[in-house]
Amino acid sequence: MIAKDQTRPTNRSAVAGIIGNVLEWYDFAVFGYYAPIIGTLFFPSESKYAALIKVFGVFAAGYMMRPIGGAIFGHMGDRVGRKKALQVSVLMMAIPTACLGLVPTYDRIGLAAPVILIVLRLIQGLSVGGEFIGSISFATEIAPPNRRGFYGSLTTLSAVGGIMIGSAVATAMQALLTQESMLTWGWRIPFLAGIAIGGFGLWMRKGMMEPPAFKKLKATENVHKSPVTRVIRHMPGRIAHAAALVVLFGGGFYMLFVWWPTYLTHMVKPTVPHAMMINTIATLFVMALIPISGYLSDKVGRKKMLVASCLAIAIVAYPLFVWSDHGVFQSALVAQLIFALIFCNIQGSMPATLAEMFPTSMRFSGIALGYNLTLALVGGTAPMVCTWLVEITGDIASPAYYLIVMALISFVAALKLTPMEGQELD
Repeated sequence: MIAKDQTRPTNRSAVAGIIGNVLEWYDFAVFGYYAPIIGTLFFPSESKYAALIKVFGVFAAGYMMRPIGGAIFGHMGDRVGRKKALQVSVLMMAIPTACLGLVPTYDRIGLAAPVILIVLRLIQGLSVGGEFIGSISFATEIAPPNRRGFYGSLTTLSAVGGIMIGSAVATAMQALLTQESMLTWGWRIPFLAGIAIGGFGLWMRKGMMEPPAFKKLKATENVHKSPVTRVIRHMPGRIAHAAALVVLFGGGFYMLFVWWPTYLTHMVKPTVPHAMMINTIATLFVMALIPISGYLSDKVGRKKMLVASCLAIAIVAYPLFVWSDHGVFQSALVAQLIFALIFCNIQGSMPATLAEMFPTSMRFSGIALGYNLTLALVGGTAPMVCTWLVEITGDIASPAYYLIVMALISFVAALKLTPMEGQELD
């Protein structure tokens, strides 16, 4: 009975720790899926590619704030506590998300419309700089050493869950509304709905507990006054290693599960029918496999899984892009499912891998700096760069080369990992 009673608050804390990811990735996925509409309404242009590049530039702008947000929330998480950092981050995401659904368009207020849009994305960028990292630190610290991979995989599961919800909502909206209705008011509904997820996340986090590792750190008065400065001074190589490791994890994922529907519907000729449905199916497939991947990483080893998966992506990237270019539903679906089958191993094993690279006193800050640096440079810019590559080369399969480069960078970083399965974090 005692063990059961102790499990209940732990389970609630685990759910509370990852729920914010659902909102974070839901919002960013919805923004990516509605990029063509947002581009038309906020960045009118004669060239559809120019409008897309501009709106994906706004998408990237949010990511440019992530390193700053990571430093702010890293300091808060390592000094004040994981709980407080996660409470603040979910609130800072929920409010701008709802506001995005209320912003007047360019034809109503002119240049002020894209300016407001950019400001809201910058605020969100600060928030997401700490949200996902906080959940990684929290989930892996409350996990038993031999189940750290599985617990850590729940953070990416919740993130992909947010993308899946965003994809499903976009699919439903397309089926229920006409194109005219989507342009006039329909695109706002998914953003306004995000406030419900944020409210639930904030409510859940009021009752969460600090991980035992951090409570022990505070009890022994080993909390650093400036954890961000300390990790930069003492572990710059490890920050760079983490940054290289997540290049494919971040940039590749945004290419294949956020930008991909835009690719199938606006670049592939003939247009692939039901692109959003393909993306939803593939995302559900990833969700089903991520916990299994996390579990296997505790048994097989995270280094082996990451090395093999990065190499596999580099090998299949170009053939699968070419296969999708036929404009056939079945080909595009199979291609994305193959990507999903490989990517689930990266998504499932990465959180615990990152947590094992830094000590408790600097874990939040260390992961935040390495991860957010890469996501700012590669993750948030991936849709924009891919769209740009198609425009300047005229080759719709050219983004595959970008994916291959990302895979090889992470492959080399994975080779240099030190396995820590089953060991205490510190």
